[in-house]
Amino acid sequence: MAEKQNNITETPVKEKKPSTKLAASPNNFIFYADADDVNMIDSKDDYDYINMEQTQQKKQRMNGFSDEYNNIVDYIVKITRQIWKEKDIGLIYDTYSTSISVHKGLINSHGVNEVISGALQTLHAFPDRKGLGWSVIWSGDDEQGFFTSHRGRSSATNLGDSFYGPATGKKVIFRTSADCMILNNKIFEEWLVMDTYHLVQQLGFDPVEVAKRIAKGTRKLAPSIQFGFNETAETGLPPKIFKPSSDTFEIGEFMQMVFNRVWARRSFNFVREFYEDNAVVHYVCNRDIIGVSEIQGMFISLLASVPNGKVILERVTCNRRGSDTDWDVAVRWRLQGLHEGTGYFGAPSGKPLDISGINHYKIRNGKIAEEWFLFDGIEVLRQIHLPKEEEDEHNEETNLDNNEDGNFTGVS
Repeated sequence: MAEKQNNITETPVKEKKPSTKLAASPNNFIFYADADDVNMIDSKDDYDYINMEQTQQKKQRMNGFSDEYNNIVDYIVKITRQIWKEKDIGLIYDTYSTSISVHKGLINSHGVNEVISGALQTLHAFPDRKGLGWSVIWSGDDEQGFFTSHRGRSSATNLGDSFYGPATGKKVIFRTSADCMILNNKIFEEWLVMDTYHLVQQLGFDPVEVAKRIAKGTRKLAPSIQFGFNETAETGLPPKIFKPSSDTFEIGEFMQMVFNRVWARRSFNFVREFYEDNAVVHYVCNRDIIGVSEIQGMFISLLASVPNGKVILERVTCNRRGSDTDWDVAVRWRLQGLHEGTGYFGAPSGKPLDISGINHYKIRNGKIAEEWFLFDGIEVLRQIHLPKEEEDEHNEETNLDNNEDGNFTGVS
C-alpha cells in the first residue's frame, strides 16, 4: 500500500468531486471522508471522549479490529491514551505490526522493537508526559486499510536523562503529528513529525550543538542526500501553474492551489485569497502567526532558505464537516532543495535539504481559518551539519570519532 509521491508543480490526475460516499481514486494522493461517520475528537480532552455516552458513539465497520474500537478515530484515541497515559507499553505489540516502518524525516526505523524502545526512552526522560488538545483526521476502510493523521501537544517534566542530554527538571510542552496506515488492528507504517527544536530549547540545550552531535551519530544511517539542480528546482524552468477543473470550490483542488501558488510559485499575494483576514497559523516553536501580513512573512522566511526548492505533496486527507465548503484537512508535504539562501535556517550552508512536515487545516466557508504547521527543525539542522565525506575519512583514519551509528529514536 505504498503511496505515490506527486510534484505539485505538475498537473495531477483530476479527482471527481465527492458525492454522498466520499472516496478517492487509488491512483491519486487526495482522499476524502465524512466526519459524521466517526466521533471526531475536535481538541476535546480524551477523558471526555472516552466517557462519551454510549448512544453518541458511532459504529464503523471494523473487521479485523478488536471489538472495543467503535471506529478508526476511536482506535487512535484509545490506544494513544492507553500507551502514554496508562503506560501500557505492551499494547504496542498488539497495535503495531512486527515489521512496522517509522519515518522521522530522512531517518527510518524498522520493527516493533524499535517502537517499544522509543516509548520506554521517552517515558524514562519524561515520566509524567500528558497529552493536551488534539485532533484526528482520517480516511479509508477495513478492507484497503485506514489512514489517520493525528496531532497534539504534550506537557512533561524532564526527570530522566534523554537523548538530548542529562535530566534538567524543566517542564516542557512539545507538539507532534503522526500519519498512520492501519489494517487488521495494527499500524504498519507511520510518519512522525515533532517540534524537536522547541523541545531542545526548553530543556536549555543548544539546538545547533545537539544537531551536530546527532549528525555525527547518523552520518552512515542517513547520509546526505545527493541531487542536482535539475532534480530539485529545475533551474530556469518556472513551476507549472495548477489549473482547477472549474470555478466551483472543491477542497482537493483548493489545497493544490494553496501549495502551487503560495509554496511552489512563491506568489505570496495569494495568501489573501486563500486565508481569512484574521486566520491563525500555529507555527513551530509555539508561535502563533496571525493575519495575512504575518502569514506572508512566515512563508517568505521559510522558503528563502531553500529559494529554488521543489514542493511535493505526499498525501492530502479531507474530512467534510457538514458542507462542501467546510473541511478539516491534513497534508503531508516535502520541501527539497539546496540551502542556498539566508532565511529561517540562518546563513546558507549549500547543503541539500529534505524538509518533511505535516500540516492540519480548518477550512471554513472556502478559506483557511486555522492551521497547525509542523516540521522538525532539529532534523533540518542535522542535515545542515552532516559531516562532509573528507571529514568522515579523516575521522576514520585518526580514530577521532568513536561513535557507532545506531537507530535514532529521540522522543516519540
